[in-house]
Amino acid sequence: MNFPMSGRPKGLVLCIRPAACCAAIAFVTCLASSPAYALSEIKREELPLPVTPSTDDDVSSPGGAIPMPDPVGTPPSTGQQPAAPDAAEPDSPSDGGTNRPRVDPETPLPEVVYDLGKLPEPVRRMHDLIIEACKSGDIEKLRPLIGKGDAMTQLSLADIDGDAIAFLKGLSGDPDGQEILAILEEVLSAGYVHVDAGTPQELYVWPYFFALPLDKLDAKQRVELFKIVTAGDFDDMKQFGAYIFYRVGITPAGQWSFFVAGD
Repeated sequence: MNFPMSGRPKGLVLCIRPAACCAAIAFVTCLASSPAYALSEIKREELPLPVTPSTDDDVSSPGGAIPMPDPVGTPPSTGQQPAAPDAAEPDSPSDGGTNRPRVDPETPLPEVVYDLGKLPEPVRRMHDLIIEACKSGDIEKLRPLIGKGDAMTQLSLADIDGDAIAFLKGLSGDPDGQEILAILEEVLSAGYVHVDAGTPQELYVWPYFFALPLDKLDAKQRVELFKIVTAGDFDDMKQFGAYIFYRVGITPAGQWSFFVAGD
């Protein structure tokens, strides 16, 4: 059956229109019941947090600006004027101790003496007692000779703590202190000098290198020196300008004044 070209199938159109309405209603209902976020909400989560306007321009208001820390190594500011530096303390005078190297090129060289018979009796007795203690190999035998209190023998250019014999053992290369005994005996076996005669600082000092310029030593004297120190030690001492190894001082009254090394 042929329909005329100018006519429309009205029944078919009426059927399609309700069906389309139903589909649209169903689609809207589905969107309303879906748990998914709205598009505006998703984009809001992806955006950065809003930037709070800076208050740096208003530094007059309390809390308006965060104070920056001081640079590294700079003391924190206290808002006060820095204290004036302490007045420099005057240099302390030299102790002038007679245990220091006593080389004065402007004065005549002291006589080097080997004869122990020329020593005053108290000096010779103390010398012999120290030698005897060294030969025994028992460092404890030095204890009564070292003494105590103000009369105690000086064993270091600085103060020492604790027991004197323990200190001497600590100087020795062996635990019993026998190396230091050997050094002490060798020093007292060398020639000696008599210094500061007639003064409160008068002393008899071993070895005589203590009071002689090292560059004035002759060949024989250098051999005697090398019994006590090495050639390397000798070079170091020449740079310093004086003998600075172990030396012993005994007063005219026979008191053992010092047994020290160093400058």
